[in-house]
Amino acid sequence: MSAVNDPALPDPQSADPSGADSKALREAFLRVRQRTLSLAAPLSAEDAMVQSMPDASPAKWHLGHTTWFFERFVLGHDPGYRPIEPDWHFIFNSYYETVGPMHARPMRGLLSRPSLQEVVDYRQMVDERVACLLSGGVDPEVLEHLTLGLHHEQQHQELLLTDIKHALWCNPLRPAYQPELQAVTGEARPLEWHRVDEQLVEVGAPPWPAATAFAFDSESPRHRVLLQPHALASRPVTNAEYRAFIDDGGYRTVDLWLSDGWARINAEGWTRPFYWDEDLEREFTLGGVRPIDPAAPVSHLSYIEADAFARWAGARLPTEFEWEHAAAPLPVRGNFADRGLLHPAAALGPVDAGAPMQMFGDVWEWTSSAYAAYPAFRPLPGSLGEYNGKFMSGQQVLRGGSCASPADHMRASYRNFFHPPDRWQFSGLRLARDIR
Repeated sequence: MSAVNDPALPDPQSADPSGADSKALREAFLRVRQRTLSLAAPLSAEDAMVQSMPDASPAKWHLGHTTWFFERFVLGHDPGYRPIEPDWHFIFNSYYETVGPMHARPMRGLLSRPSLQEVVDYRQMVDERVACLLSGGVDPEVLEHLTLGLHHEQQHQELLLTDIKHALWCNPLRPAYQPELQAVTGEARPLEWHRVDEQLVEVGAPPWPAATAFAFDSESPRHRVLLQPHALASRPVTNAEYRAFIDDGGYRTVDLWLSDGWARINAEGWTRPFYWDEDLEREFTLGGVRPIDPAAPVSHLSYIEADAFARWAGARLPTEFEWEHAAAPLPVRGNFADRGLLHPAAALGPVDAGAPMQMFGDVWEWTSSAYAAYPAFRPLPGSLGEYNGKFMSGQQVLRGGSCASPADHMRASYRNFFHPPDRWQFSGLRLARDIR
């Protein structure tokens, strides 16, 4: 199975969660599940067990956890259901305190058992049971849980890639996840500024499942915000532009950095983006060590690095609402995982005249907005209410998806979130500036 040539997945949002279109949802379920196995196919059993840091998880755990989610919240909706391996509930639960205890996250790499093959077999058994369930009439609440589970699995598809990238980078041999990944180079489009006048705009998504289109609860409800006059950069910051920041002493200039950021870069010796070599000419990719493309969006930056660069450039990071307002009218297309590059690239193909470029795909774009609840936010009922709301503390919002994100998983209202020092994700930035 190839991780780069799979056809695009059908949109799970196209299935009617009322139960009228369980066949379409069944097809989406099988395709999403197969896609995850395809992404794991290049990994050995040894690769799949490695946990290189507490924030990352082994590929084997991703395979098991996403399966547990469907077993627990879809099949387990039936009070008479009996789990396939009851003891695995403990090791594959992630953070759902209301459904029981869980194995400590930093210890997931110690799970030599069950074996990789046993986890794959577990996936197959759960897949068969869910597919059988979807062959008949299904409770609408079960279909809602399954739809959420598909989007949950797509999140873990991206995490599987970013986590194994970190694990392979930790290996002194710097082995490639897929040596045959295509490397493309291009030219960065000239940087332009798109002016936005002061205005009251609507952002966010209508609450799902009341609304037809899927959105996580943290994206809701739709509400109005006042945008101040500002300008948004036409594209993300490139490797060449970030190199200029480094060459100008950006990592040695204290007044560019937030206090926590200055302490972090000095304590950990940061002098360049994650995965860049010391020579600033090469970087580690999922295809191995390759030359840095100056025109590609810079990636694997923390929020504190993105903020420091913006100060150096005489600009700032956009708010998440400025970003969403610019992205909302645009089609959701770009360099996503479906394209098979699994690495940021300069703008490929045509762009929309007069609109910002690369709003979707390539790199998650840090915003200046803290990950917090929208006005009148309501989490999903029951245990699934633990999915987002309880993490609304000490994290920043990122927007737009990356080269490791599934294309049909993205939308303008999507809110990703990470802690300010996190940099193992495909995270970059787009500049904004105030207009007086």
